Amino acid sequence: MAVMKFGGTSVENADAMQNVINIIKTEKQHKIPLVVLSACAGITNKLEKIADAAADNRSDEALHWADEIQKHHETIAENLLKEPQTVASLKALIKEYIDDLKTLINGVDIVGELTARSMDVFYSYGELLSTNLLAAGLKEQGVDTFWLDARDVLITDDNFGKAQPLWDLTMKSLQGMVLPELQGGNVVVTQGFIGRNRSGKTTTLGRGGSDYSAAIFGALLKRTKIQIWTDVDGVLTCDPRLVPEAKRLKVITFNEAAELAYFGAKVLHPATIHPAVTENVPVYVKNSKRPEIEGTLITNDPGLLEGASYDGLVKSIAYKTSQSIVSIKSNQMLGAYGFLAEVFQIFANHKTPVDMISTSEVSLSLTINNTQRLRQIMHDLEHKAEVDVEHDVAILCVVGDKLRSSPGVSGRIFNALKNVNIRMISQGASEINVGFVVAESDLQKAASALHHEFFTGHFNEKIFA
Repeated sequence: MAVMKFGGTSVENADAMQNVINIIKTEKQHKIPLVVLSACAGITNKLEKIADAAADNRSDEALHWADEIQKHHETIAENLLKEPQTVASLKALIKEYIDDLKTLINGVDIVGELTARSMDVFYSYGELLSTNLLAAGLKEQGVDTFWLDARDVLITDDNFGKAQPLWDLTMKSLQGMVLPELQGGNVVVTQGFIGRNRSGKTTTLGRGGSDYSAAIFGALLKRTKIQIWTDVDGVLTCDPRLVPEAKRLKVITFNEAAELAYFGAKVLHPATIHPAVTENVPVYVKNSKRPEIEGTLITNDPGLLEGASYDGLVKSIAYKTSQSIVSIKSNQMLGAYGFLAEVFQIFANHKTPVDMISTSEVSLSLTINNTQRLRQIMHDLEHKAEVDVEHDVAILCVVGDKLRSSPGVSGRIFNALKNVNIRMISQGASEINVGFVVAESDLQKAASALHHEFFTGHFNEKIFA
């Protein structure tokens, strides 16, 4: 059986939803799927704007945007569904959700404060609306369907905004509520991203968490595969916006997928990998707009990886923009201990994550993409060292099999980049990632040069399409 997760662009309007219904019908001919949905494209961002406006005493704006959300979903209902009674019933349900949303807006406006707990409630309306639309469409077209509130089965801790599942409780709920429906022949439609804590309060898994929801359900229910349906043909050798000739990867390992996700690839949420790899459930990344395309398989199964994994094979190029380099120089580092701990404690105190690190005897360079607290960070660092900051840079990463231990790969990388000024280099514990930093203005040139070096001409047809 499959868990099928559809992203926001896959359900953005009535035509897209009908396309999803057709895909589900095809899958149902083989096995009964559990379907996990994101909010319609753009709705989560709009809900975030609504919440911010409510907290800023701009309730009129927030209420106007709530009306826009209502109209968007009513339009989908009118164009997706044929039976007038079904349309009327669904419109009444949409209005009920929007009325609740407006009550929340007024409450936050009165208090003048937006908490993480309140934000999770705001976010939840997107998935609740999209899943009810899809479930109604499936039922009207003769598919036995059970709509499930994911908050009844995905039980989490109290970390609002970035909750983690309580595995035993979630497993018990899934076995009690979901398995009987699937075994009875019903397609189960539920939400990604949202859950509840043990007190019954709505939580979310963090932005992009619908992938995580699908992986949690797939791992706990021992599904045979997890399908991530998005708007690209699979995992690509590079972002086609940078390199139009990018190729599709047919198969990659979980570790490679995780590295690509952490370093900017938009196809998968990084946390998706953990539950899937734990239970060795294969993940397929496919395009809902072109379901006939094979997509990309992510697996650690040696049989499925045969011929697709060997030393020194570059699989893909990923990147992160909007980075800043913080360079720290101090003679206190020379032969000393504890200095780096003090430096990173400063970043921790200001809740600023570090992406990449490069060190020498008396200097340290690192990258951050959150510069909100940079002024305070520099103030604290300048008591210990000379500090310099360079903005508008990008991290570029080459990902593949055992790159660190494969002679010649680094030479090919840097030969390809001979006309690009490299600001930082990092190749540490990871066997499958070589990373460096370039100016954002050089990013496209650098990515194109690397792609030409490793992917132009002959390539392994078992791996690339």
